[in-house]
Parts: sequence; C-alpha cells; structure tokens
Amino acid sequence: MSLVYVAGQLVDKSEAKVSVYDHGLLYGDGVFEGIRVYVGKVFLLEEHVDRLYESARAIRLEIPMSPAAMAQAVRETVAANKLTDGYVRLVVTRGAGTLGLDPRKTADPQVIIIADTIALYPPEMYADGLRLITASTIRNHPQALSARIKSLNYLNNILAKIEGSDAGCVEAVMMNHLGHVAECTGDNIFLVKNRVLSTPSTDSGILEGITRNCVIQLARQAGYEVRETTLVRHDIYVADECFLTGTAAEVIPATSLDGRLIGTGKPGPVTRDLLERFRKLTRGG
Repeated sequence: MSLVYVAGQLVDKSEAKVSVYDHGLLYGDGVFEGIRVYVGKVFLLEEHVDRLYESARAIRLEIPMSPAAMAQAVRETVAANKLTDGYVRLVVTRGAGTLGLDPRKTADPQVIIIADTIALYPPEMYADGLRLITASTIRNHPQALSARIKSLNYLNNILAKIEGSDAGCVEAVMMNHLGHVAECTGDNIFLVKNRVLSTPSTDSGILEGITRNCVIQLARQAGYEVRETTLVRHDIYVADECFLTGTAAEVIPATSLDGRLIGTGKPGPVTRDLLERFRKLTRGG
C-alpha cells in the first residue's frame, strides 16, 4: 500500500484526490519540489523546503502550514511508506476556485506529498553518457516567468523534452532569450575545460538546483575551480567533459551534443570523480 499526504492526512494513493476546480490542475497555479531519500534520510530537506516557500512567495501563494511543519510532514510520509531509497514529490496548489483566472476566488490551498521509488536513467547511461540535442524551444523569458520559480506549469520544459525524444535523446539543452546556454529540460549543466568547471549563472535563466549547489560545494572542497558564468553552445562543443545534475539524475555524464562528441566522447575523469563523491555523500561508504 502506498500512502499519500493530502488535506493533512495520509490516505491510500487510490483515495488521494483534489478538486477538478483546483487552479493547480486548471492553470498550473502552484509550486513543487522533488526530493531524494537516501538510506532512509530525506536529502537536503531544509534547502528544498526553503526553495518551495520562496517559489510560493514569488507567485503570492500562502502555504497553509509552517516550513517546520512541512518538513515534518515529509518525514512522516516517507516513514509511513517505509521508504529507504526513493523520491518525494512535494506539491502545493492554489486550491479550488472558479473557472476564471482570479486567484482571489480560490480557497483551501492543497499540500500533497508523494513518496515513491524512482529510476530516471538506466545504469548504462551513467557508464556511457547521454546524447544531447539543442532544443529550439527556449527557456522562459525571465520577464514572463522567473526560471527560479519551480511552478507546476512545466510546458516550456515539456516541449523541449519532446524535441529531445523525437531526436532519440532523453535530454535537451535549452538556451535563454539571449542565445546563451541555460539548462536542460530537467537538469542543470556543467562543463569541464582544463579541469576547471563552468556552469550557467542564475541570471542565465536557470532554476538554481539544489543538487547543482551541492555539486559546486563538493567540487570546491575537492580543489576544483568552479565558475558560474555565461556560456554559449560553442563552449559545450569544445569542452573536455560535460555532465548534468538534478535531484533524480544526481550527476550524469553527457558525451555528445547535436551529434558532435564532447571531449573523447566518453565520461571524463572529473565527472567520474564528482559522481563518486556525490554517491559517497548520499550513500556513505
């Protein structure tokens, strides 16, 4: 039996329901977080909860419980599902309202917590690396919607994901409105050149990933120089290595873009080192 936290209670997933008038469903009006569970412990829970509340403030959504209560509800949901290694999807919707856009006519924001297993990429992709394409769909213009808001409306990323799928790739690189590299459809991107790491800065139109920040910290602790900067597609083409980071992906190498090999076309030593360090951090040993 899988239990879902909804409306302040843990219920069987078959009984976990929200109104069809909920603006999260009707308009993508809400925010969410994806969080990993390793060895029974929720990874970087405080950072994820903080970002959830920042996203909510940015869209003027008042979450009906405190951050501390939210964190405790996540832990209780994980424990109730006896989850030792898995994934938590934490969702807050605007709540039920009218068929119009006006959020003032909504009530009862919904907090939903799902704890389950996840397997995003097969092991061979960590061994061999991902193939990427450049999507023609650009990242949301920051004056339309800040990429730092992790909202329920992911159509921008989904359309780019479809482009990748059509090309036989599981990920695609998204550019911003200036033609600079932003991120992939569900992951942040890093390049390695002469053992120096570069990753798009937050003003490049990226979601500031929790795993991204963790890997930056790990890299600096290991003595690598890390630059948060502006990147263009040329930088990927001439990089020695490329890897992606994300809650579900963790640290995964990318070995080609648009049919062009990156470096040797195989996962490089810096990528392998950081993947090992991340796995040691999250799983021990």
